[in-house]
Amino acid sequence: MSGATDPVCTEPRAAARTGVCGEPPTAARGGPVSHTLARVARMHRIAMGRRLRELGLYPGQELMMMRLWDCGPVRQSELIQSLGLDPSTVTKMLQRLEQCGHVRRRPDPADRRAVLVEVTDEGLALRAGVEGAWQGLEELSLGGLAPADRAELARLLGLVADNLYEEAGEEGDCPPLPKSC
Repeated sequence: MSGATDPVCTEPRAAARTGVCGEPPTAARGGPVSHTLARVARMHRIAMGRRLRELGLYPGQELMMMRLWDCGPVRQSELIQSLGLDPSTVTKMLQRLEQCGHVRRRPDPADRRAVLVEVTDEGLALRAGVEGAWQGLEELSLGGLAPADRAELARLLGLVADNLYEEAGEEGDCPPLPKSC
């Protein structure tokens, strides 16, 4: 690769402002909004990951905790279904959360073959931190936007999600809360 220009962006501040590193890759020039959405999603996940790390959580674990905070004890199978994730991913997340003392699993008294997942007191104590992380990232993400612009952005992103719904199929469904919720 002698004489070639390094394709890595050397202007991260400009990329953060514009959502692209100079020009988007040539293959993405036909989809500048899609390219920007992908970058925003990536940066959002990184920023949330940093905030969650301070709480001892990994990205995605807070979404599981939110379900449990809202539902109370729920069967592991229903939790898997409601999160719309692969069972092995949810099992790994639960193992980590259980090792940290945030959740506990126990047999369901109504069906000993089923496993109930519930939040511990330590897990309940995370709620304020998670709420603060989401609120803080919302403010950071939308800084400089007037309330009307924020509402319009939410409306427009909702339309984009609706447009993608058919393509996403079942994987794009907002998973329902478990029946026990």
